[in-house]
Amino acid sequence: MIETAWHYRKRPIVIEAMQLNFANRDAIIDFAQGHLSLVWRDGYLEGALVDTLEGGIYATYGDYIIKGVDGEYYPCKPDVFDKTYDRVEKI
Repeated sequence: MIETAWHYRKRPIVIEAMQLNFANRDAIIDFAQGHLSLVWRDGYLEGALVDTLEGGIYATYGDYIIKGVDGEYYPCKPDVFDKTYDRVEKI
């Protein structure tokens, strides 16, 4: 018997995230608590290496760094982030 795909809705959880950019370079290092190393090229912030549960993943300038529900960190492209998350007041 062939089973068909089911539809799923993402649970309404609140996460913490920061967008990687030059203006918050110091704050994002503090936010990531040792799970992120900035990558510089010719004096410009190019991206970051994020230590995730799957290993190191490269985040480019403008990507969001997300702290997941279990305290894990991972990068997310801005277009995916905008489709997935809405900003909420701090709880």
